[in-house]
Amino acid sequence: MKLIAGLGNPGDKYRGTRHNMGFGVIEELADRWNIPVKNKEMKGLVGKGIYRGEKVILVKPQTFMNNSGECLRPLVMYYGIAAEDIIVVYDDVNLEPGHIRIRAKGSAGGHNGMKSIIAHLGTEEFARVRIGVGEKPEHFDLADWVLSRFPRDLEDDARRGIENGARAVETILGEGIAAAMNLFNGI
Repeated sequence: MKLIAGLGNPGDKYRGTRHNMGFGVIEELADRWNIPVKNKEMKGLVGKGIYRGEKVILVKPQTFMNNSGECLRPLVMYYGIAAEDIIVVYDDVNLEPGHIRIRAKGSAGGHNGMKSIIAHLGTEEFARVRIGVGEKPEHFDLADWVLSRFPRDLEDDARRGIENGARAVETILGEGIAAAMNLFNGI
């Protein structure tokens, strides 16, 4: 069983913001795989189904970004999911909109949602797919930047990031993390 978690903030106020790119990828996968993500479980919205013969759980934590681990740890424990069977998808201010970066493991890199997950799971040994949202301009506070929406001229790039993120998750599941990194890192 694989658990794919997309990070974001719940509520219409945050829909379409840079910080909700992870939610966007989960919604894209839910559409592609016909898995509704509507069940409330362990502080998250969850959808369960099958992708390419493998049981999958799609998760959108409802704890707000900085407390994402409060949702994931109970799910991981309840379903007995190993760290290597977890994929976390989230926004990255160090990547241009539309670009993605895949890693098999690693630190939080300053991302508070990832800090929470690492602290609650007690490991960094899980895959992550980072979706570019663009670097914060000098005059912006980081929180204000990631909670802002993309301007009209970057909406296509943001959509491409979500689509590439979904394709990257599918590649990880079908061909493995190394194949996904070779295919997607750098685009």
